[in-house]
Amino acid sequence: MLAGDRLLVAKQRMLDQHLRAHGITDECVLAAMDRVPREEFVPTPLRGHAYDDRALPIELGQTISQPYTVAFMAQAARLQGHERVLEIGTGTGYGAAVLSLLAAEVCTIERWPDLSDSATQRLERLGFRNVVTKLGDGSLGWPEQAPFDAIIATAAAEQLPQALRDQLAEGGRLIIPIGEPGAGQTMFRFTRQNGELEEERLGLFSFVPLVCQP
Repeated sequence: MLAGDRLLVAKQRMLDQHLRAHGITDECVLAAMDRVPREEFVPTPLRGHAYDDRALPIELGQTISQPYTVAFMAQAARLQGHERVLEIGTGTGYGAAVLSLLAAEVCTIERWPDLSDSATQRLERLGFRNVVTKLGDGSLGWPEQAPFDAIIATAAAEQLPQALRDQLAEGGRLIIPIGEPGAGQTMFRFTRQNGELEEERLGLFSFVPLVCQP
């Protein structure tokens, strides 16, 4: 079997056995996960593992989230296609690419210059035109672009950053893992209703910490 065919088989297995079988029911999310070539977003030596349902190491000690986690957070955001989304933690750009197929615009922030530069180039090369990237401290959000209909943080905070709270639009959803470093974190969905945040706990996950710029 050719390498490309093996990747197609692995992708279908990911969709059926790891996403659909574990509660990803939003067909738009599943279609986005199908359309985005994850092999383009992982280090070259790991391309054969692109559709394994696990996080993979990337540069600077960071990781690309497992496909289930990306799909889970996208589904939790309840996107309808018209939203402006803020993503905290661009990484290689994979999550932003998936979100770009589910929303009108994605603004994504990365604190590491090398990761930000390579993700920007990769997203442009692959044709994800509705993604805007920024180098900066994700815990501060992107006030110049706010408010956002959805905010997705791909790194764990010890508490909800005030800036992200402030930049969420009325009716918006904020998806973020919260917990102590080195331990499992709880995924939260905060929804702004009448100016207040309604809180839901969505389960336990494990993320790298959200690190603020000095």
